[in-house]
Amino acid sequence: MTAESPENVLFVVMDTVRKDHLTPYGYDRPTTPGLDRFADEATVFEQAVAPAPWTLPVHASLFTGMYPSQHGADQENPYLEGATTLAETLSAAGYDTACYSSNAWITPYTHLTDGFAEQDNFFEVMPGEFLSGPLAKAWKTMNDNDALRTLADKLVSLGNTAHEYLAGGEGADSKTPAVVDQTIDFIDDSEEFFAFVNLMDAHLPYHPPEEYKERFAPGVDSTEVCQNSKEYNAGAYEIDDDEWADIRGLYDAEIAHIDDQLTRLFDHLKETDRWDDTMVVVCADHGELHGEHGLYGHEFCLYDPLINVPLMVKHPALDAERRDDQVELVDLYHTVLDSLGVEGGDPATPGDDAVGLDRTRSLLSADYREFAQASNDDPGQRRDGEYAFVEYSRPVVELKQLEEKASSASITLPEDSRFYSRMRAARRTDAKYVRIDRIPDEAYRIDADPEETENVADADTGDEAIAETKAALSEFEDAIGGAWTDALDTDVSDDSVDQMDDEAQDRLRDLGYLE
Repeated sequence: MTAESPENVLFVVMDTVRKDHLTPYGYDRPTTPGLDRFADEATVFEQAVAPAPWTLPVHASLFTGMYPSQHGADQENPYLEGATTLAETLSAAGYDTACYSSNAWITPYTHLTDGFAEQDNFFEVMPGEFLSGPLAKAWKTMNDNDALRTLADKLVSLGNTAHEYLAGGEGADSKTPAVVDQTIDFIDDSEEFFAFVNLMDAHLPYHPPEEYKERFAPGVDSTEVCQNSKEYNAGAYEIDDDEWADIRGLYDAEIAHIDDQLTRLFDHLKETDRWDDTMVVVCADHGELHGEHGLYGHEFCLYDPLINVPLMVKHPALDAERRDDQVELVDLYHTVLDSLGVEGGDPATPGDDAVGLDRTRSLLSADYREFAQASNDDPGQRRDGEYAFVEYSRPVVELKQLEEKASSASITLPEDSRFYSRMRAARRTDAKYVRIDRIPDEAYRIDADPEETENVADADTGDEAIAETKAALSEFEDAIGGAWTDALDTDVSDDSVDQMDDEAQDRLRDLGYLE
């Protein structure tokens, strides 16, 4: 912590926003003029890497300082357990803490909101009272009971799926003004605060407010374009160039809505004289594919449009500049602790894992990524600090939907495909190596081939950058218990629905999950 360090932190995640659709990153459409102005005061990171390509494990990493294989939160275990969160640490240190989002994964029943004194999830499927108070405790009890755990997992998965499918014109983006309103109210009532915000507008489905749709997708009917990525990925639906253009226009409109709301929040901080005393972090948890590599959404791969995410940080210890060195979103956990002068590392619950501040992972430190001086036993602190690591375990919810879409179109998905694969990657600014358990590995010279079109994993080129990156991945895998080399069973079905009572099954029929 420096003498001029701000007393507050505002941490904003723009869910599913890819870097190349933002004005500060050179996009030729004016989607984010507000962030463009913010970039004039912030450090803009060109090479920020997410630890996973989807929400739950990324946020668990942001909140714990751990990689996904360490904290264990993924779709086959959709709960953060046995780890002390950043919010728990900061609350114990006396900071006011709040989390506002409309993301189905960031709720008390996944434990991602543990430690936040204030939280509201504008999740439109589960009733709000289910997510807090005694019912949240009952949910935890349910999770801790082995006999009920499968049912709990099913409800989380179905709730998240329902959120995606039911978030229409009155969906996630319409919640963003309320998220910002609550954040403003919280900040106005706080002395020293840590406010975390997740904005869901840019997540499928894209139904932007009319004002933004007319600016970026005039004449496009959002109900007439493909909004189901699994239908496309399964091969059950073709999208032509014109429809892709309409989809991207709707996506841009959603991002523009985020930008306007963030500008409103930033302006309020300035008007109330809180801006200069607030560290502001703006990033995405992951990006999105719109047909690149024959994929739609953010599943089944580790390509750069998903994991090389936007990151901008305003702090007096950081210059207003652009940086080309590689950083990891995992580093933000330590950066927040460092900014607020909190060492951390004390378990909130006996037996919890708690990561203490390691200044070699703080963006504010002169020792940043000098991992020879690291103070934690961190599997990602390899070699000279130029590597980032990404993990992706099997996405069982999306995979089940994918199988259903394929089956309805009489398509059989090959078992040895990326759809059933687990993946890990090591990345540096010039090279990436991806280990995949069911199909051949992938490797790319991303300096010369940024679109990742030529897989050189098996090429006999003697490429030193690829060889070094592969070796760094092997070291990381060794540190976390070994590589994923044995493919999991392809059966992703479960029998938990049969365990539900008639009323619960009727509710699922109403939502369209049972026939």
